[in-house]
Amino acid sequence: MANQIMQRQLPLCRPSITQLETRAVLEVMQSGWLTTGAKALEFEERFRAFVGSDFAVAVTSGTAAMHVVFHGLNIGPGDEVITPSLTWVSTINLIELMGAKPVFVDVDRHNLMTSAEHIEKLITRRTKAIVPVHFAGAACDVDSINSLIGERQITLIEDTAHAVGTKFNEKQVGSKYNSVFSFHAIKNLTTGEGGMVCSNDQELVERIRRVKFHGLAVDAFDRVTQGRRPQAMVVEPGFKYNMTDMCAALGLVQLDRIFEINQKRCALAQHYQLRIAGIKGVDPLSVPDTTTHAWHLFIVRVTAEKHTREEVMSFLSARGIGSGIHFLPAHQHPYYLNKYGPHKHLKNSEWNGSRIMSLPLYPDMEMADVDHICDVLEEAVKP
Repeated sequence: MANQIMQRQLPLCRPSITQLETRAVLEVMQSGWLTTGAKALEFEERFRAFVGSDFAVAVTSGTAAMHVVFHGLNIGPGDEVITPSLTWVSTINLIELMGAKPVFVDVDRHNLMTSAEHIEKLITRRTKAIVPVHFAGAACDVDSINSLIGERQITLIEDTAHAVGTKFNEKQVGSKYNSVFSFHAIKNLTTGEGGMVCSNDQELVERIRRVKFHGLAVDAFDRVTQGRRPQAMVVEPGFKYNMTDMCAALGLVQLDRIFEINQKRCALAQHYQLRIAGIKGVDPLSVPDTTTHAWHLFIVRVTAEKHTREEVMSFLSARGIGSGIHFLPAHQHPYYLNKYGPHKHLKNSEWNGSRIMSLPLYPDMEMADVDHICDVLEEAVKP
């Protein structure tokens, strides 16, 4: 048995797909209607109810979701958007592509999330939006951040890409403010590729619904089911971001299973925490008390004096264990470094950016897999 565990390949992540998901997608494929239709509408409504927001709009990715929110808020040249540097680059890229300026904010050294204290000193008259990130499945204190806005014309946008099922003070994240979810293949709930905007702002949502499909007032499903004229007219120029029924069918089954999926991830993460606590040179993230953790990622920092993160990752890889980096600070990427220069106030982001490492975490893993990973990790950081 021990040899079998040693030989088992353990990737960083793997989606949890059962026969239920397979049958649901096959039924759509056999129905004759593959693109946006009844399943996409059902997924929007059920996800809206799950989160507790007034509205939800399904799109093709988390990046597309953030794009249509930025577009709907008319973010553009002269505007500033405050967001952590220690996040996936899609948000930063979109701010730049909108013609606005990304204003990088630092994060807490131990949980990798920003705070009102970090953000307050960066707000200017040009600030148009603040995008805090719920990181790795933990919840950021967005209520405190929102309290900074007051009478200012600033919009809070929660980056909830890691946080399907995460709760803050017993409430699902994404329910109070504009929020952007991702259903990429590695996420707790996957549609293969996909995203969702949740919001309580009806005017913003109506505009997002227009621009997600070419700027037309209706899509193909509307025309068939509502008897609309086929010559749909452009209300304003838009994009091609509508979610297909095949993706939505997968998402509906995943939504039914999300508590089961997250419970398994949580059990694995708790076992990791017990094992990691005894390994010198490896420092796990802290977990805020106010969070029901979705455990999208299990992240540690390599602090061993004689071993770099890259050396540890190579050691794990040689033993068939995957790992990843979430994330390299965006302000250190060549484009942003060349354009905006170094940022001395991002010390926690930079310290973590050179040390963070994500370990395998997915529902099909066993506790014995965690033990094996931790045994190899302990060997990798030996003095």
